[in-house]
Amino acid sequence: MIYTVTFNPSLDYLIHIDDFKPGEVNRMSFERPYPGGKGINVSLVLKELGCESTAIGFSAGFTGREIHRRLEEAGVKSDFIELPEGTSRINVKLKTPSGETDMNGQGPGIPEDKIQELFDKLDTLGSGDVLVISGSIPGSLPNNIYEQILKRVQGRQIMTAVDATGELLTKVLPYHPFLVKPNHHELSEIFQTDLKTRGEVIPYAKKMQVMGAQNVLVSMAGEGAVLAAADGQIYQGDAPKGTVKNSVGAGDSMVAGFLAGYLKTQDYQEAFSLGVSAGSASAFSDALAKKDEILAIRNQL
Repeated sequence: MIYTVTFNPSLDYLIHIDDFKPGEVNRMSFERPYPGGKGINVSLVLKELGCESTAIGFSAGFTGREIHRRLEEAGVKSDFIELPEGTSRINVKLKTPSGETDMNGQGPGIPEDKIQELFDKLDTLGSGDVLVISGSIPGSLPNNIYEQILKRVQGRQIMTAVDATGELLTKVLPYHPFLVKPNHHELSEIFQTDLKTRGEVIPYAKKMQVMGAQNVLVSMAGEGAVLAAADGQIYQGDAPKGTVKNSVGAGDSMVAGFLAGYLKTQDYQEAFSLGVSAGSASAFSDALAKKDEILAIRNQL
């Protein structure tokens, strides 16, 4: 089974305003609430690609119940730990002709006994399971929570994937995650340089392998993507052509596509291609991409 961890899930409220005027009453031309958070996004795209998963993490209040309900409606299993106080956050995603504006909530505090509950859930995972950890962490969690989790599951033949930034990512590398997915800006920040081309990215992706990662998948927006794979090969490709409508969830979709491709074929080229296709399809959609949108791009590559 695939498990995705979202520490701070959200109910994302997507709205379009055709003629936004600050300080005045504005009328929406489109609105839609949907469950959000990086791990949840991975689960939703995995479902589109025919892979079952269970979304775990923390939820609270009426928004937490609505996140669970909407995931169930989408056919995604969830097993969130319910918090005694607060509400899961609401994130407003405002789209206007001038661009996107995100207003993200803080989310509830997570007490120590609930963190232990999460660890207890993770202790039930075993050989053949896949664990995906992604996104930022709320301030109430220890800043080494990713490292704690990777250390806890080490040696149990669990395939791990991590999509995080800075020290959250670098501290898990000694535990040999199967997949890490920085973008080129995040890779630049880690190595304190400025990486703009795929040729510049490749040696630093290899450095992350030396530091412990098995596969390093680097997304580069319009510059395409690079995979330094565990088979010793470098896979790279241009970005598919299309109009970018949505930046939310593209990276998560790439993780889902890569995992779905690899789990079905054990082929890194196919995993890379499906990852790029899923990430691009979500970028070209108003929300997370559907299966037919992903496969349409895959067939063009």
